[in-house]
Amino acid sequence: MSLQQILYTAEASASGGREGRIVASDGRFDLALSTPKELGGGGGPGTNPEQLFAAGYSACFLGAMKFVAQRDGLRVPDDARITGRVGIGPASEGFGIAVELRIELPGLEAGAARTLIERAHRVCPYSNATRGNVEVTLTLV
Repeated sequence: MSLQQILYTAEASASGGREGRIVASDGRFDLALSTPKELGGGGGPGTNPEQLFAAGYSACFLGAMKFVAQRDGLRVPDDARITGRVGIGPASEGFGIAVELRIELPGLEAGAARTLIERAHRVCPYSNATRGNVEVTLTLV
């Protein structure tokens, strides 16, 4: 995929790997990283790449739903919520991830909710980046 025009570029750097730090170039975050015990680490107080991916994908997907709703005359409930779950494990060569987005759209009829979710999945940058490479499950709860 080629972008015709880049509207925004985020920049962050990592040092020290899974036991290091991540820092945004604009200073908006500076976070410690810790490896979860399940991955052989000490399970320290820092975050990890999977948590960050889950948060980023959830926020981006909700933004995509709002974009689609405005574009197509649909509705996103004010109390909509997405919980991202990112699993990591061995793959054929190295490691891979699997994603589940648990989507709550209170008060929205199931058919309308599924239409909104399907359309958002087509335009969400995270969905487009993972399509064909990462198993993504969209669960309406």
